[in-house]
Amino acid sequence: MIGHFEHPIVVRSLTKKFGLFVAVDSVSFVVEKGEIFGFLGPNGAGKSTTIRMLCGILEPTDGNAWVGGFDVRREPDEVKKCIGYMSQRFSLYEDLTVEQNLIFFGGIYGLESERLEVRKHWALDIAGLRGQEKVLTGELPSGWKQRLALGCTILHEPPILFLDEPTSGVDPISRRIFWDLIYELSNQGTTVFVTTHYMDEAEHCTRLGLMYGGKLIALGTPTELKQKLSGYTVYEVESTQPLEAMEVLQAEEWVAETSMFGTAFHVSVQNVPRAGLKIRKILEKNGFEIRKVEKTIPSLEDVFIHTVLHQEQNSFHTES
Repeated sequence: MIGHFEHPIVVRSLTKKFGLFVAVDSVSFVVEKGEIFGFLGPNGAGKSTTIRMLCGILEPTDGNAWVGGFDVRREPDEVKKCIGYMSQRFSLYEDLTVEQNLIFFGGIYGLESERLEVRKHWALDIAGLRGQEKVLTGELPSGWKQRLALGCTILHEPPILFLDEPTSGVDPISRRIFWDLIYELSNQGTTVFVTTHYMDEAEHCTRLGLMYGGKLIALGTPTELKQKLSGYTVYEVESTQPLEAMEVLQAEEWVAETSMFGTAFHVSVQNVPRAGLKIRKILEKNGFEIRKVEKTIPSLEDVFIHTVLHQEQNSFHTES
């Protein structure tokens, strides 16, 4: 068995029930030191509940986990000492200044005098807030608030960092800056566990767990997960009325999946000769104007939809 102290995070059959509702269903995985480990899934998939159990905030219903070598059931206080946790909701005090928030959180983490001063200036630098110390936190743009929240979360230099949907509602440029900070922390040896529903952010993770309906339905690097579609060909289609066009194609038995992708949509097929031509002919026959039908590289969104559909099909057959 893998030693619990050899890995920053070890999870074994972790389960959380709220009454009859199973929020997290027997999830197991191991996170390596310095990894950026991502949980990808829609809202309600069980991502935040898992993180809250791993942070010692929620007690598991069944199974167990060790974070920093400490048992989340028996040693939640020890777990909290070795982690940084940035929740989904903005966690800072908006009626305090930038500097006051840093001093407050530094005090919570037990930082004093000279050490607190050094870490405060470091956090201001990484958040890009040097010169903004006296500004009320509530007056900052959302991207700067999130960077300040990250700075407060890692003031005490925790070896393990939990980020729950950290860039939700943040503009694309601020998201990119935020992820640059995550890369820097990972390169310095910090283990980062991050949840997201942004497919492009998931590409930045070392490894990913796909969460759906409380279950961990796939686990691997972004490249490994995409190889799940190695037997499929994916086409990107641009047409008028894309939702209606998708419905027409989905009715064809040779079409595996369809999904929206920006202003276009993707069509996955398996072992279908001249599938691109068939797609074009069927749509044109049904009155759709076609602007593009091209083969494309499968995205994580394609993988996620494919995996979810197969999970649902298996569940249906099991129940039947």
